[in-house]
Amino acid sequence: MTTVHFTNARIIDPVALTDLSGSLTVRDGVIIARDAKSPKDADVIDCHGACLAPGIIDIGVKVSEPGERHKESFRSAGRAAAAGGVTTMVTRPDTHPPIDTPEALEFVRRRAEVESIVNVLPMATLTKGRAGTEMTEIGFLLDAGAVAFTDGAQVVADTKVLSRALTYARSLGALVIGHPQDPGLSRGACVTTGKFASLRGLPGVSPMAERMGLDRDIALLEMTGARYHADQITTARALPALERAKRNGLSITAGISIHHLTLNDMDVADYRTFFKLTPPLRSEDDRQAVIHAVAEGLIDIVCSMHTPQDEESKRLPFEQAAPGAVGLQTLLPAALRLVHNDQIDLPRLFRALSLNPAHLLNLPAGRLTEDAPADLVLFDPDAPFVLDRSTLLSKSKNTPFDGARLQGRVLGTWVAGTRVFGESVDA
Repeated sequence: MTTVHFTNARIIDPVALTDLSGSLTVRDGVIIARDAKSPKDADVIDCHGACLAPGIIDIGVKVSEPGERHKESFRSAGRAAAAGGVTTMVTRPDTHPPIDTPEALEFVRRRAEVESIVNVLPMATLTKGRAGTEMTEIGFLLDAGAVAFTDGAQVVADTKVLSRALTYARSLGALVIGHPQDPGLSRGACVTTGKFASLRGLPGVSPMAERMGLDRDIALLEMTGARYHADQITTARALPALERAKRNGLSITAGISIHHLTLNDMDVADYRTFFKLTPPLRSEDDRQAVIHAVAEGLIDIVCSMHTPQDEESKRLPFEQAAPGAVGLQTLLPAALRLVHNDQIDLPRLFRALSLNPAHLLNLPAGRLTEDAPADLVLFDPDAPFVLDRSTLLSKSKNTPFDGARLQGRVLGTWVAGTRVFGESVDA
C-alpha cells in the first residue's frame, strides 16, 4: 500500500467552505483522513503553507482528436491539464468527424486511456453530425461511456428536434448541455453590439440573443423535465431567467468560461484575434454581473472552454479568424484574479471549479472528504509571473493571456494519488 501524508497545507474545502491549515492523508489513491497524525509508513510532503484543493474538473475541453491532432492531442492536453491543476477533462464532441456514434466514442476513450495522464470523460453529440436534424443514439452512447450530450456552439435551431432529444434524454437520465444563443441573431457576428463594435466596424450580436436562447431552452425544460446545463451564461440579461428557472425547480445548471469572467469586449482592442471567442466577450457591466452570479452560486461552474486553434486560423482578419482560446494551464491563475480582487474566496471558487462539476456528473471527486479519490492540486496563490505563451504545454498557443501578469502557480497535481505534475516541494 502507498500512503502519502500532506502536512502544513492550507486545506481549501469547497464542501464546508473553509480555508484552514491542516493535513491530508492518502492511501492507495483514496483520501483516508483529514488532520490526523502521519502514519509511520507514509511519504510525507511538507506543503510549506501552500494551498491544497480538489483537482479541477474542467467541463467543455476540446481535444482535437480525431481529425485535427496538429492542434491538440490527448497527450498534449493531458500534460497541459496536469500543469494547470486540472485532474479531469470532460471533452467536447465537436471534432472532425464529430463524436456521434459508439464507435467514435470508443476511439476517444481508448486514445485517452493510453495518452492522457489525467482523467478523461467524453461527451457525445446530441444530433448526428451536429446538423440539428436527427438525434443521436443516446442510449447506445450512454452505454459506451458518454457522460453528456451536446452539439457545442452549434445551436439546435429546430425546436421540435430539440424537444424530442430532451424527452428521450429525460427517459434515460442523460444530461444535455446547451449553448444558449438565438442562431438567427448571432449568425455572422464576431463581437457584442455596442460602441466598441461600431467604432471597429465589426458585425455584432446583441446580448439579448443569449437571453432569447435561454428562454427557449427553459420553456422546453418545463415541457420535458430533462436535465440541462447551459455551457456559458455571459450576460446580465440572462441571469433573471436562470434564477427563475432554478427557483421553479427545473433541473438546470449553468457555467461560464474563465475568459468571460476576466476579460471584456474592450480587450479586443485593435482586432486582436486571440480575444475572439464564442460567445464574444461582453461589456464590463456584464462581466461584473456574472462574477457576482458565480460568487452567489447562481452560475454553478467555471471552466476553461479550452479551444485550441493553430496559428494559420488565428492570423487572419478578425471576422475571418477562428474563435476560441486555450485555457487548461491558465484557468487557475486567471480565476485567482477574482480572489485577489476580493470578488470571491478560494472555497467558493473551488466549489465552481471542482465540487459543482462533480455533482453535475455524479462523480465522487471534487472534494477532500474521506473515501474521495485523491485528485488534488497544490498551488501557491500569490506567486507572480508573466505568462509567455511559448511555455504552454498545449500544441496550440492561442491564449489571450500572453504577456499578462498573473498570480498563482501550480506546484503539484495528483490523480488517484499519483503525482502527474511537479516535483517535491520539500526542497
